[in-house]
Amino acid sequence: MSQPFVVSDEVAAALADKRPVVALESTIISHGLPRPRNHEAAIEFEQILREQDVTPATIAILDGVPRIGLDGEGVRRIAEDDLAKASVRDIPILAARGASAATTVAATSHLAALAGVRVFATGGLGGVHKGASESFDESADIDTIAVTPITVVSAGVKSVLDIAATLERLETLSIPVLGFGTRVFPSFWLRESAYTLDWSVDSAEEVAAVMKAQDQLGHGQGIVVANPIPADQAWEPEEHDRVISEAFELAAAAGVTGKAVTPFLLLKIVELSGGRSLEVNLDLARNNVRVAGRIATAWSAIA
Repeated sequence: MSQPFVVSDEVAAALADKRPVVALESTIISHGLPRPRNHEAAIEFEQILREQDVTPATIAILDGVPRIGLDGEGVRRIAEDDLAKASVRDIPILAARGASAATTVAATSHLAALAGVRVFATGGLGGVHKGASESFDESADIDTIAVTPITVVSAGVKSVLDIAATLERLETLSIPVLGFGTRVFPSFWLRESAYTLDWSVDSAEEVAAVMKAQDQLGHGQGIVVANPIPADQAWEPEEHDRVISEAFELAAAAGVTGKAVTPFLLLKIVELSGGRSLEVNLDLARNNVRVAGRIATAWSAIA
C-alpha cells in the first residue's frame, strides 16, 4: 500500500538528517488572512524559518493528498483557491474524494506528527467557545493535542474564546502549558489574560528538555507553549474589548453557528478595527514562528 500522505523532499531530507523542522498550518492563510496579504504571509513565515536554518513544513490537503511541506504552487493554492477548512475528522473523507482543504491546528498537528515533525507554530489555539455549556462548541484542537506528540507554539487561545474553560480542559486532558518568558497566559492580541500559569520557561532549550522528558514519562500528549506577543506590538485593551463585543453582536444577529463562528468573528474584527487586528495577528504569528524555530533547533540537538 502506498503512503497515504506525502512528505516533501526538503522536509524528508531534514527529518532524515535530524535537522530542525517546524510545521505551519494552512488555515491561517486560507481563512484567517485577507488576499493578497495571506500569500505574502505564507511566504514570509517560511522565510523566517529558513533564515534560522530551519525547514518549514506548511501542511495542507491538495487533491485528496495530505502534504507535509508545500512547493511554491502549493503555497499559492492555499492562498488563492477557495478551500474547505479541514479538521482531523475530515481528512479521510477528503482523501477518498480527492478534494482539497486547508488544515486547522488539529489537522496540522495530526499530520505533522504522522510525518515525525515535533514542533508547530500557529497564531492562536482553538478551545472552548463562549456559551459552550449550552452549545457544546469546543474546538478539536485541544483534544487532538491531548493524544498527539506535538509542541504547539501559540499566543494563547483566540480572544473570542472562553479562556478559563479552555485552560480547565487543557488541565483535564493533562496537556502541559508552558508560558514562554511569562507566568500569565497570553490572550492572543493582548499580552495577558486574567489567568496565571503553573509553569514558565525562559528558553527554547528548556522547552526541548520538557519535550524529552515528556517522551520518557508522558502518555503521548503534546505541549502548549504560550508565547505572548511583544509589548510594542500588542493591541490596546480598551479598543480590543470594544471591537470583540461588537463582533459577537454581529455574529448573533447573523445567526452564525458552529465552525463558521471563529472565521466570521475574525473577519468582522478586522473590519471593525480598521485593519489593526490584522497587523497584530501578523505580528504575533511571526513571533510564534521565530520561537518555534528556536525550539525546533534546540530539539534537534537532543532528540
